[in-house]
Amino acid sequence: MLKLHGILGSNYYGLTKAALLEKGLEFEEVNSPPSQESDYLQKSPMGKVPALETEDGFISESYAIIDYLERVQPEPALLPHDAFKRAKSLELSRHLELDVELVARRCLFAAFYGGKASDETRKRTQKDLVKGVKAVGILTKCEPFIMGSEFTLTDLTAYYTFGLAGDIAKKMFDIDILDEQPEIKDLMSMLANRESIKRVAADQAN
Repeated sequence: MLKLHGILGSNYYGLTKAALLEKGLEFEEVNSPPSQESDYLQKSPMGKVPALETEDGFISESYAIIDYLERVQPEPALLPHDAFKRAKSLELSRHLELDVELVARRCLFAAFYGGKASDETRKRTQKDLVKGVKAVGILTKCEPFIMGSEFTLTDLTAYYTFGLAGDIAKKMFDIDILDEQPEIKDLMSMLANRESIKRVAADQAN
């Protein structure tokens, strides 16, 4: 059986767990916080979560894990079969990660863990975050899902990206990063009621 190593509070863990649930795959959860211990680095070389244990070995990085899941169980697909649509889905996923989530993470420790962020870091982060969300808005369709009529990996990416980035932005800058993207905001509300996402949220709450 597949084993998902990580912690419930990680948005990447939540993303990967939701993907496993969407696939209908059986898996076991193993509580493993990020670690620099040598044994964990054999599972995830940077010591990050999540890591997926398979019969052939470990896979780290959420997108590598989900690519593996797509290949071992193609249906239901989380990426379009059409080459162009698949590329556009991955394109948007990368913009979400690089231009929204990782930008917001500059202030993660200041927002939630008592860390410090300089005025320059705060200003640059807020400016870049607004720019990143605008770029994402250009690529989205919301008809009703983020890439069109079909639910994809990119919907999961958006949900867990905006969840974390939105919380950081509210805490640090007192802004709603989706105020100028009402269609995406509505989509986030819709996705919150999807069974896989509800299951992840319920498990986190417990």
